[in-house]
Amino acid sequence: MKELRAVIVRELKQMFARPLYIFSSVVIMAVSVTFFLSLMKEGTPEKMPIAVVDHDHSSISRRFVHEMNATQSVEVVAVVSSYAEARDMLQRGHIYGFMELPERFYADLASQRRPTVSFYISHAYTVGASTAYKQMLTMVNLASGAFQREILRMKGMNEGQIMNIIQPIVLEGHFIANPWSSYPIYLLSTIIPGILGVVIVMLTVFSIGYELKTSTSPQWLETAGGNFAIAIIGKMLPYTLLFLVLGLGCNALLFHFMHFPVMGSYWGLANNMIAFVLAEQCLAVFFIGLLPTLRDAISLGALYSMLSFSLSGFTYPKMGMLPFVQALTNIFPLRHYYVNYVYEALMGASFVQCIPQYVAYFIFMTLPFFIFKRLHGAMINLNFPKK
Repeated sequence: MKELRAVIVRELKQMFARPLYIFSSVVIMAVSVTFFLSLMKEGTPEKMPIAVVDHDHSSISRRFVHEMNATQSVEVVAVVSSYAEARDMLQRGHIYGFMELPERFYADLASQRRPTVSFYISHAYTVGASTAYKQMLTMVNLASGAFQREILRMKGMNEGQIMNIIQPIVLEGHFIANPWSSYPIYLLSTIIPGILGVVIVMLTVFSIGYELKTSTSPQWLETAGGNFAIAIIGKMLPYTLLFLVLGLGCNALLFHFMHFPVMGSYWGLANNMIAFVLAEQCLAVFFIGLLPTLRDAISLGALYSMLSFSLSGFTYPKMGMLPFVQALTNIFPLRHYYVNYVYEALMGASFVQCIPQYVAYFIFMTLPFFIFKRLHGAMINLNFPKK
């Protein structure tokens, strides 16, 4: 215990002597959380700019544009008379899409012919374009139904008969865990832990790699009484506590203060965060032991951490990936964090369903044992390139 305390005190002195440690953890997480929460404060994208090409210039086309502009998701920023002008606005990035109303739009509707309405979307901006397209398509369907209802009313049908014709099948959607379809609930609950995972890997690799680069690892081992395990544990403990405070603090912010839905228990979410932090930290120790050069280990850690965002499955579903890529998703702790989050927060599942993810966490925690001998030798002999 005496040697362990000595290593912890030594590491705390290094942490507070170098502002980089605090900046790359506390400040980075605070800025990231503030940025993403303010970016998605509305919950869902609103007032996506679109344009309408009106070739008809009738009362019904003007009413259609007015009703489109009254919706929450899109805003008609321009009504133009030519396709070329709208396309130019789309290519310049001023709008996410535009709708083209044909000539004789009103006349075709009145004579019960089917006018063709065209949509043009720029999928260079995926979220904005898909939101604009969905709203435009919805409005066209609603307008068609409303016009058809007026025709049937003039024919003397009552409301029940009309609705049986216009909408013979009624669809009802009930969102159990996220009734608002809020983007932050789906995204930020995994993006923020993912950023924390990047911080954990980079800072852990740097704290050990810097000792190797500056040739101070022999003094580090001497402080631990020559005990390699005590040296590693003592060095990691201050960072573990720091990362746990950051991780559990993010949990409290999202699920308590921001009222993100929790169908299960807060303790389950806390356990998931604790296991995630330990798994990421053990992975970082594995990286620096595998490549005991600061530059190489930092590069490996950065590449691995960035890939975890793409392959964890919270933005692009795992079942849509190629089979061998689906297998690769399991080598990222963020994937297992995301699955446990879905089970615990969105589904309220039992702990039994989370067991496979905790087994994966445990496997990550065993990885440092495979490189202890290599890392120990590097700390003593310093037999590796330092530049």
